[in-house]
Amino acid sequence: MKIVFDFGGVLFSWHPVAMLQREIPHVAHNAAEAVHWVAQIFQGYTGDWGDFDRGAVQIPELVQRIAQRTGLAAADVQTVVDGVTRELKPIPESVALLRELHAAGHELYFLSNMPAPYADHLQGSNDFMSCFTDGVFSGRVGHNKPEKAIFELAAKRIGAATPHDLLFLDDHLPNVQAAQGLGWQALQFTNAAQARALLHERALVG
Repeated sequence: MKIVFDFGGVLFSWHPVAMLQREIPHVAHNAAEAVHWVAQIFQGYTGDWGDFDRGAVQIPELVQRIAQRTGLAAADVQTVVDGVTRELKPIPESVALLRELHAAGHELYFLSNMPAPYADHLQGSNDFMSCFTDGVFSGRVGHNKPEKAIFELAAKRIGAATPHDLLFLDDHLPNVQAAQGLGWQALQFTNAAQARALLHERALVG
């Protein structure tokens, strides 16, 4: 069994509403306004941000596109873009689970919608990345989850004999469903304790 981790919301914190309240409080005055601006900026990780995720646009163009579309000041959009690296902090319980699986000898991989600048940051600043044999970042391959192509690319890179040999942990249900539709085993991640329990049921952790 080869275990494949998502990053944002699984191994790294991702709370965009709180992030906007922290990064641009003069715009996101309260949670309701932050929810509004999260929808406007990230567009459900489609549109402009989806293009950024897959590496089709770089940061300067992304900032200008979002500013023009939303009416936000470019400086505020830049602050949000820069703030993502401050938001993506390792989740200690998830990292502990990752290390435990690695110590038990499991082959670990990642499959993450992550623009290349953030991928570079995460790989360069977290020593537990060495637990992974390999992985796929959307920003380096030109495809995003839940697109079929990125799952097929990941399966080929991982070298699974069959899709059923892959167990995928992701917090976003459409990604879980996409993986399942291609024959992967996939679980929707809620938190490390829930994931540990599900892995224990499969005799993958003690």
